[in-house]
Amino acid sequence: MIRFGLRLAVAGGREALTRLIIIATAVAVGAGLLLVTLAGLNAVNAQLTRYASLYPSASAEGGADPLWWSTREDYFRGEQIVRVDVAAAGPGAPTPVGIPKTPGPGEYYVSPQLTTLLAATPAAELGDRYPGRNLGTIGPAALPSPDALVVIVGHTVDEVAGLPNVRQLTSVGADAPALPETVVDLIVGVIAGGLLFPVLIFIGTATRLSAARREQRFAAMRLVGATPKQISVIAATEAAVAAVAGTALGFVLFFAFRGQLAAIPFTGMRFFPDDMFLRPLDVLVVALGVPAGAALAAWVSLRRVRISPLGVTRQVTPRPPRAYRLIPLVLGVAELAFFIGRRPETSDGQTAVFLPGLLLIMTGLVLAGPWLTMVGARVMAGRARRPAALIAARRLADNPKAGFRAISGIMLALFVTSVAIGVITTIVANRGPARIGSTDAGTLSTSFSDDQPSVPDALLVELRSVPGVRSATVIRRNPDRMAEPGVVACTDIPQAYGRCADDATVAAVAQSLVPFRESASATRIWPAAPVSLDDLRRLPVAAIVVGTDGSTVPIERSRTVLSLAYPNFWVAPNAPGDFESSFTDQLRGWQQLANVIIVASLGLAGCSLAVSVVGGLSERRRPFSLLRLSGAPVRVLRRVVALESAVPMLAVAVVAVGMGFLAAQLFLKAQMDYTLTAPGVEFYAIVLVGLAACLGIIASTLPLLERITGPETARSE
Repeated sequence: MIRFGLRLAVAGGREALTRLIIIATAVAVGAGLLLVTLAGLNAVNAQLTRYASLYPSASAEGGADPLWWSTREDYFRGEQIVRVDVAAAGPGAPTPVGIPKTPGPGEYYVSPQLTTLLAATPAAELGDRYPGRNLGTIGPAALPSPDALVVIVGHTVDEVAGLPNVRQLTSVGADAPALPETVVDLIVGVIAGGLLFPVLIFIGTATRLSAARREQRFAAMRLVGATPKQISVIAATEAAVAAVAGTALGFVLFFAFRGQLAAIPFTGMRFFPDDMFLRPLDVLVVALGVPAGAALAAWVSLRRVRISPLGVTRQVTPRPPRAYRLIPLVLGVAELAFFIGRRPETSDGQTAVFLPGLLLIMTGLVLAGPWLTMVGARVMAGRARRPAALIAARRLADNPKAGFRAISGIMLALFVTSVAIGVITTIVANRGPARIGSTDAGTLSTSFSDDQPSVPDALLVELRSVPGVRSATVIRRNPDRMAEPGVVACTDIPQAYGRCADDATVAAVAQSLVPFRESASATRIWPAAPVSLDDLRRLPVAAIVVGTDGSTVPIERSRTVLSLAYPNFWVAPNAPGDFESSFTDQLRGWQQLANVIIVASLGLAGCSLAVSVVGGLSERRRPFSLLRLSGAPVRVLRRVVALESAVPMLAVAVVAVGMGFLAAQLFLKAQMDYTLTAPGVEFYAIVLVGLAACLGIIASTLPLLERITGPETARSE
């Protein structure tokens, strides 16, 4: 039977060969996307592991010849620079990964991207922060990304011992665990699921191509004595041949485009090409699972033949879906709404609340899809004024499950990406960096964790002499811990940051003169502090705040001056938005990934629809031919096919995007008390272009209708 099945698959005429090529192509695209998803998960984990190696937690107090290590963060034009200060306690100390030897005092290594940045930037803005001799570049083994800005600076043991967050290490790199980024794993998993559903539906749809014609052929075999087992073997063999060829082509496509895929900053940073690797288990899952899944789909599609050889001809209208399919959808929305104002305190509790709600909505969309398709078809039938609309509506109403099956993937993909982009856009809007050129963005401050009795006058003079610097203010630590953290003389408050209350001489102010999550304001009135001017001078220094015109040159020159004046900083001098910059870049990376998923899933949905249209045309050649013989023009039949495909797809897109934004609003309100910020024009443009591409793919199949519905078809069928 296997040999017979192979013969039918490859030597069954033009129709069999066409079906084989289409199925193989569909499986190749699906297998390639599956490989990209699996390799992407491996790349994220590899990137996080190398990032974690820059922040080692293991220490070996008292070990022989340890490596002293301190990781701190610097910033330049909104980009994070990871600064690693090291000192070898002896010749047996381990060498940091990615460099040939541990740098000594006055020596350092830099990443390739930072090397380029140092060469293109005046030393007063960046290079002067790392005095000494540049020994070379850091290798990829120590860098999270080709875009990473990393510097490894050598010191004496006494110098590193006085730095914050210092560790003594007896080994580096090899034992560094991956960061416990459960949120990242969740986002990648959800987005991957949004892509996998369309992929699997595409493969299943292609495998079922010409299922009705094949059912008739297999039913004829049953009538002449073939057993159900023999029919199943033949069908599985036909599907497996195309699936194996398609899977092999999928591997070829993956390795051909792996380098280009690694260059896409899905997480805010590019991957190294070697990060996009496949584990042996990944290869086995795709190489064996995809052909097995295709064979299973073929086996399931022939269930009517297995019941009876006459089952194909005894077709009846399926039972219409009921309204109870909406229950999971309603429950999911109700759960998210219920926890507004009742958010659990722990992260595990929040996951246990919000994740089931989103999964309920996704399940509800899939279950409610056929019912919504049926309702929409009945409404269209009631309002139909032309034969094409009436025929298409009646067909969808008679079998809404079949009409929804090919577009269920696009519903889930649009829902997932709408939720993701809605949440990301809102978080970026509320927590993103300050606007370039604003007073907020032009405020640079450095905070002190230890007691600094005073600030040298020469340092303040040097800061104020930098072109573009408008003020340099010393903030003292407020002895009243229940009030604002800093105090300053009213005469020292720069005009751009407000003024004192009436009759006050000392004001209680924010440590950076800009309250948390607020903006600088010249009209702000700071409350009076119960501190005299004489007592103020005896208080320790809490921070130095530098006001600039908001351009990058004075900010970076001032940052360099402060870094050299206080080299043992815990947190580098920073401007509003520096802390948020890496977080925002990562969120934008996820948003870019979500956009890619939208484009890919819409393309897959269009291909699935095209395969469904072609399959439906081949299965309904006789009815369409009879309609043509009875006088129906070809253009009417084309409208029927277009309406059957396009109307459900467009309706599903509207419902999915609307439900995605609703779920995002409920989640944001419950979790962060944010109101949904509408995505930009880019999101809607991508959706519209993707849907237009799907419609174009459907339209490309319509010329086939005239060729397969001639009078000879009605006679031969």
